[in-house]
This record gives sequence, C-alpha cells and structure tokens, in this order.
Amino acid sequence: QVYLVESGGGLVQTGGSLRLSCAASGPIFNSGGMGWFRQAPGKEREFVATISSNGGTLSYARSAQGRFIISRDNAKNTVYLQMRNLKVEDTAVYYCAAARHRGTAVNENDYGYWGQGTQVTVSS
Repeated sequence: QVYLVESGGGLVQTGGSLRLSCAASGPIFNSGGMGWFRQAPGKEREFVATISSNGGTLSYARSAQGRFIISRDNAKNTVYLQMRNLKVEDTAVYYCAAARHRGTAVNENDYGYWGQGTQVTVSS
C-alpha cells in the first residue's frame, strides 16, 4: 500500500514559484508512474503532469508546459512539481497520485492512490 503526503503549497503572488513535494511510503513507490492533478473551485479535477516509474518519460498538460516541471527521486521516495511563473488560474488544490502501472498516465482513472492535497493560491 502506498501513502502519499503533499507539501509545499501556499500563497504566492503572480509570477512567483513554488515547489510541491509528495512524499511516498510503502513498498511499491518505485513500481509505478506518478502524477499531479489539481482542482480549482467550481471545476473538475484536471491532469497537470505525470512521470514514469524510472523518470524516463514525462508528460504535461498544456497549461503546465513551459512553466511546470515534474521530477522524482526514487531514493527519497519523493515526487516533485516545480511551478514557475504562477498565474491566478493556477490556484487549486494540488494532488499527487500513484498510477497502477509503470508508465505515465493522464487519466485519473489510471491512478490507485491519492494524497490529501495541498492548497496553492496565487494572488494578483
């Protein structure tokens, strides 16, 4: 079983940066892909970024490309989301998730474990 705990959220101004971390515990962290999703008020949860089990494959939502970077350090059982040039529309609760397979996944249905989420608020 995998337990995921996000951290690093907070309040920043437009153009600022945040690095989210997702600490995982359990024996299967290295066996699957990981992803970041977010849910803004009044909107459905949406895909942000994903990374394969060995970090060899990355994929981003259009809204994240060029601004966000997903990475993982399997030795530390941690996945990161570095966010730069933050915009007001990035305001959301950000969730990390562990996929049921080794590859990347953009559909939340492919994920079996979810963290509690961390709030990111971007003010203008």
